Amino acid sequence: MTTKAFNVYHDFPFFFPEELEEIIKAHEKVIFQKGDFILKEGKTSNEYFILEKGLARSFVNDFNGNEVTTHFFVENEIIIEVSSLFQRIPTQENIICITDCECWKIDFETFQELYHKIQNLSEWGRAWMSQELFSYKQRSVEMFTLSATKRYLNLLEQKPHVIQFAPLKQIASYLGVTDTSLSRIRKELVSHPKKI
Repeated sequence: MTTKAFNVYHDFPFFFPEELEEIIKAHEKVIFQKGDFILKEGKTSNEYFILEKGLARSFVNDFNGNEVTTHFFVENEIIIEVSSLFQRIPTQENIICITDCECWKIDFETFQELYHKIQNLSEWGRAWMSQELFSYKQRSVEMFTLSATKRYLNLLEQKPHVIQFAPLKQIASYLGVTDTSLSRIRKELVSHPKKI
């Protein structure tokens, strides 16, 4: 199986080829349709996925019952709800496919077996988790320190598929702005691109 999706492992320089082969073989191809839930609130996550094709998002329902997008998953990223998967607790988040999605799945028990068997997989896990923690921390700080326009431009640069395929309402909730504000930002960027 050669696919860019497995670069999440290949990019870690310390795996031996036979370790990589064993890890990759433990994954199973899964297809989701647009609108399918990968994980629902109240359920306990039993696997994680590497997204090969498509776009997915995670969201929570706020105290008024409104959907608030917490993350967008793009191609070659890991779709995971870390606390539910590793603490074995029901999730507060939903993960849903914005488009049709092709994924590679590894279940929790198989991952645990490999994690304890392959020392480099535990090193990879720590490195991956550190990078994710850094990204989440950076995003939370940027919500307070950057303008909505700059946050939108960052999203456009880092994950252009989101702007292309996700509905305006979902992008707005992810950026912490109203639909109207986001529409205005987009219009300003089109009419005055050099001002920004």
